[in-house]
Amino acid sequence: MSGKRPGESSQSGMETGSKEPYLNTPYSYFGPSEGPLRSLPQRAPITVPPTTSVRQALIQMNQVGGDTIIVVDVTSELPLGIVTLTDLVHGISVDGDRLDEPIAGLMTGAPFSLPADAPSHRATVLMTKRGVRHVLLVEPDGRLCNVVSRSDLFGLRGGGAAALADRVTGAIDVKAMSEAADAIRQRGAELFSAGMGVEGICQWMSALNDLIVMRVIELVEDEFDLPPVPWCWLVFGSEGRLEQTFSTDQDNGLLFLPGDEGSTEAIREAFLPFARAVNRGLDACGFRHCKGGIMAGNPAWCLSLSEWQEKFSGWMGTPDPEALMHSTIFFDFRPVYGSYELADNLRNWLIPLPPERPRFLRAMAEEALTCDAPLNWIGGFVYDGGREHPHSIDLKLHGARPFIDAARIWSLTHGIWATNTGDRLRATAAAQNLKPEETASEIEAFHLIQRFRIQQQLIDKDADDPNRVDPASLPDLNRLMLKEAFKQAKKLQLRLKLEHGL
Repeated sequence: MSGKRPGESSQSGMETGSKEPYLNTPYSYFGPSEGPLRSLPQRAPITVPPTTSVRQALIQMNQVGGDTIIVVDVTSELPLGIVTLTDLVHGISVDGDRLDEPIAGLMTGAPFSLPADAPSHRATVLMTKRGVRHVLLVEPDGRLCNVVSRSDLFGLRGGGAAALADRVTGAIDVKAMSEAADAIRQRGAELFSAGMGVEGICQWMSALNDLIVMRVIELVEDEFDLPPVPWCWLVFGSEGRLEQTFSTDQDNGLLFLPGDEGSTEAIREAFLPFARAVNRGLDACGFRHCKGGIMAGNPAWCLSLSEWQEKFSGWMGTPDPEALMHSTIFFDFRPVYGSYELADNLRNWLIPLPPERPRFLRAMAEEALTCDAPLNWIGGFVYDGGREHPHSIDLKLHGARPFIDAARIWSLTHGIWATNTGDRLRATAAAQNLKPEETASEIEAFHLIQRFRIQQQLIDKDADDPNRVDPASLPDLNRLMLKEAFKQAKKLQLRLKLEHGL
């Protein structure tokens, strides 16, 4: 077996219970899903050398008001360990008078750490999986940046998340995993019905879904003798954007780094049976097989680092219809399991390229504009269901997609790597000279449409098209709000037209 387990040291790589009154919720209430971890802490860390006495450390902690101390090497400034207030109290009250002993005697060495620019969602999931309350943020050279605690993070606050996470991580087979996944969806539906906001429920469910994927991979991995090379499980599409709803399928792939390019094909063949077993396990947990075959068990999406780079370069270099279709899926990738460093390297290689390819970005904008927001010139609804679904609108295709596509194009244009639609709109607002209230309105409109999608999925769980809504079936106020959300979509699409001269 090989490949790094989730959450391996970063040096090597790697309550939302409030109600959402639709368009009245300030978008800044929730923390970013994938914003960099370095943006979260509100104070500088308390750092001391290992020879500092416990007494002096306590005095320093009391003066600053913190609950953790980071022990650092004086010469290199590298973190050596972490000491919490609980550690100090235990050392003094239980182990006897240790006030004059060096703080190094109480520290936890080699503490859990992540790159300072890693997304906050990654910390949420990995801290939950590892059962730790703090994560050290380190710079690329290993120096300490800051420390983040669970209270700084969103995603798994309340709602019974802790018990559900324990159930997932404690599952011993796929059957137990399937039962845990069902419990998560049931609890998520209850929280949504009770008023949890759309962004909150998506963060909550995405974090737990990531734990499901991790645990399924762990269970399956034990059955295979995998190649001794770094590898990473990637997710794309709505899962990559942290926007999975209650009706979803798989979009995933596998990234590996061969020792030499000549061994690539043999390594792929060794990974494929494992990847297919994971795909089957996820399907048993309610994540349906992708009808388009975008799964790690497909040789087309089980690729080496250089092959993934060739794929992205080809899509950007020749933006034909197939390339544009793939761009709407694969440019939303993020890592879930294995060597996060490998996926981060792919991301860092990719970030500067789209701004250098205006033809590709223009083609993406043209493709995005083929999916109009469903309002006519007098503000009435435009229906797309045809004879089979008369008087109805696909809220995924014509409601959510205009926001998702525009946000993706702007993030690629401005060299910003975020995958969540709300995060993308927030991160690119300044570059577009948008006022905060404009961005807030766009994000709120997107979440309103997502709320209607989720409501429909929960009402009609077995429908062939769970994202389709008949506006006439909605109360007058909801119908009016849906029109206002579509107007925001039209504004986004107008900006795309003007920016690319379309």
